[in-house]
Amino acid sequence: MKPLSRSIAIGVWVLLTLLMVTTRFKHFGDALHLPDASMAVFFLGGLYLRRHAVFVFFVLLAVLLDYLSIHYAGVSDFCVTAAYAFLPLAYAALWYGGRLYTRELTDSMRSLLGAFVVATVCAALSFAISNGSFYWLGGRYAQPHMAEYLQRLWQWGPLFVRTTCGYVVVALLLHAGLQRLIHREATAQVRA
Repeated sequence: MKPLSRSIAIGVWVLLTLLMVTTRFKHFGDALHLPDASMAVFFLGGLYLRRHAVFVFFVLLAVLLDYLSIHYAGVSDFCVTAAYAFLPLAYAALWYGGRLYTRELTDSMRSLLGAFVVATVCAALSFAISNGSFYWLGGRYAQPHMAEYLQRLWQWGPLFVRTTCGYVVVALLLHAGLQRLIHREATAQVRA
C-alpha cells in the first residue's frame, strides 16, 4: 500500500486516537462501553501511519489515559507494577508487525486475510509480552511457576486476541470497501 496522503493520515490518526480514548477505560466492556481497542490501535497505526513518532504518541496517550483512569475515574491500579515498563515492547510488537505488512496490503481477499493473520500473531505475541511481564515481574504472585503462567495465558489470551482481531476485521472491511469505492469512482471518471 502506498503511504497515505497527509490529510488521510491525519484523519486516520484522529480516528485511532478517538478509538483509544473512548475504549481504554473499560477493558472488558459492558452494556455501555466497548472493549479496549488499544492493541488494535497499535496494529492499525503501524499498518496505516507507520511513523515512529506516532507510535511514541500512542504509547504516551495510553499512559496518560491509564493515569487519568486511575487517579480520576476510580479504576484500580492493580496492573501498574514494574512490569508496566514492558507495555511499550508489547505495543511495539503490534505496531511494527503492522508496519512490516503495510506493503502487502491491498483490497484483495488474500491480502486482507494476510493482514488478519499478521494481526492475530502480533496480538498473541503482544499479549504474551504484557501478560508474561506482569506475571513474572509484577510481584502479584507469591510463587510464580510456568504451569500457572501458561494456565493464565490460555485463560485471558484468547479474549484479548479476539478483541484485537474484531477491531482489525472491521478496519480491514472498511479498507476494502473504501478501496473498491475509490476504484469504481476512478473507473467511472475514465469512462466519462
